[in-house]
Amino acid sequence: MGDSAKKILFVNSEMYPYLPESRIAKVCRELPQGIQERKKEIRAFMPRYGCINERKNQLHEVIRLSGMNIIISDVDRPLVIKVASISAARIQVYFIDNEDYFRRKQVDRDEKGQFFADNGERAIFFARGVLETVKKLRWAPDIIHCSGWISHVLPLYLKKAYKDDPIFSNSKVVLSLFNDISTEKLSPGFAQTILYGAIGPQDAPLTENADGMELAKLAAQYADGIILGAPDVDPALVKHVNTLGVPVLPCEEASLADGSYMDTYNAFYDNLLA
Repeated sequence: MGDSAKKILFVNSEMYPYLPESRIAKVCRELPQGIQERKKEIRAFMPRYGCINERKNQLHEVIRLSGMNIIISDVDRPLVIKVASISAARIQVYFIDNEDYFRRKQVDRDEKGQFFADNGERAIFFARGVLETVKKLRWAPDIIHCSGWISHVLPLYLKKAYKDDPIFSNSKVVLSLFNDISTEKLSPGFAQTILYGAIGPQDAPLTENADGMELAKLAAQYADGIILGAPDVDPALVKHVNTLGVPVLPCEEASLADGSYMDTYNAFYDNLLA
């Protein structure tokens, strides 16, 4: 396969400059640009958290992509798509928005530090919102690279609910794991709420008190390749992913510091598509 034909979809929980420059936000900002410079087509998505200043960052709604409703727990939730540009990088970023899930001013915890009780539902909405929007764009990704806890529902949905869609029939999933995974309960009834389309409990064997670690293990189960994005990923999770029989790229702090990880990641994508 020629490199020029490959398309990489980045599904990010955070991205600088829209959120502060954490490890995840920095990598999710730099990597799409680096991969684009290596002659691949890219698209990038993240949630439109309420703390993102729309005027400062020049977000605007994409009417032709908005207007769908996503049903979660028997409630219709309008899907709004916004877009902004990072002009220095020639990158457009798509934002998944919904008034109920993403207008609050915090990312995943309230002002008292309490994990939002509906974070599991927010992750479900984000995953389906991304996949439905990519379908509308009619842009078939070769690789879908998920980074950050809120992207962890997507591998299951891609491989089970959307596997017969021609847009995604050849897509591979790369999962980057960081140290942002919570051990707090995701949402009441999450194990049932996550079931969608033909997905049954056997496809998503979660406990009633499923937390972020269970969801991360589920995401890894449906990944074609896994990247350890930080040196302090939970050791039990690292041990688990090393039993799955898929390529695992270890964390190399020096390459993350000097930017050479982009060549490593680019080669990782190519090997999965070979």
